[in-house]
Amino acid sequence: MPQYIYNPITLQYEVHEGPRWQRPARIVLAVVAVMGLCWFYFWLFTSVFGWDLPKTARLKREAAEWQTKISVLDRKLNLYETSLEGIEDRDDRVYRSIYGLTPQPADARSATLGGTGRYEALEAEGADAALRSAVRRTDNLVKRAHLQSMLLDEVQRVSLTAGDMISHIPGVPPIVPEKGAFHLASPFGRRIDPVYGGTRFHDGQDFACPTGTPVYATGDGVVVKADFKFTGYGNEIVIDHGFGYRTRYAHLSKIGVAVGTPVRRGDQIGAVGSTGKSTGPHLHYEVLYRNTPVNPWQYMNLDMSAEEYKAMVESRRRDALPHRKSSLELLDSHNER
Repeated sequence: MPQYIYNPITLQYEVHEGPRWQRPARIVLAVVAVMGLCWFYFWLFTSVFGWDLPKTARLKREAAEWQTKISVLDRKLNLYETSLEGIEDRDDRVYRSIYGLTPQPADARSATLGGTGRYEALEAEGADAALRSAVRRTDNLVKRAHLQSMLLDEVQRVSLTAGDMISHIPGVPPIVPEKGAFHLASPFGRRIDPVYGGTRFHDGQDFACPTGTPVYATGDGVVVKADFKFTGYGNEIVIDHGFGYRTRYAHLSKIGVAVGTPVRRGDQIGAVGSTGKSTGPHLHYEVLYRNTPVNPWQYMNLDMSAEEYKAMVESRRRDALPHRKSSLELLDSHNER
């Protein structure tokens, strides 16, 4: 509002403009006041009332949407990891155990993908920690799923030969289970050594029976060892049945097969004796799984009668494997050894 001052000369009130420098100063002061008032309202609405600018509100909505998506992804990853862990556990404890396959080491399953470049790039771009974690977990799940797919392919290939596996696993006694044909001597486990004394671990089961008692293959396989010697196991035969299984027949008086000879369950491969470190005629029989001795009784079909066993042996005699001499013919060829 303009100021008025009384002029005694003209006897009138006249507008008082003041010094010229006051006019721009007033303009600047007015601008500062307006800016201050604007800043005050901005602070009041953003800091006190929590209102956002349109752009800020939009960015916050987008950030919230991304956080929701990452949370949903995180829950799905938890579900996928739980499902994959169940498949891995069944693979190791059931599938691979049934078919005699080596379980996959835990460190191999949990190993992450090689290279950290992709994660460093995400961090350099300012990606949220939750997003980087989700990317890492997704990469790890992809790697584990690919590995499990290959392992299940291996199980499938082996399962196609499951019928062969049943006949290859050593599942019957090595001697006809006829009453009075043998008696069980030293069992599997720790015992007093009959020759040197002292407690030692016995890797197999001893069948005490007369010299010359026929010894039969307990499963299909190939002879990988047929040694004649006077020490240790004496005359012994080792059969590789595949699927991680081998059997040993020791202290024999006769060996009726040669290395490389294919045999089937019920084929006669030798005869009981007392060669090597032995105190009397008996058969030392071992079952090895992945080169580790296991209790043979866990694999024997104890429900098979002597008649059923003899029928199995007779069927093997009539149905000899092609392209080889029968085990009985080989046995005869070694009678004079």
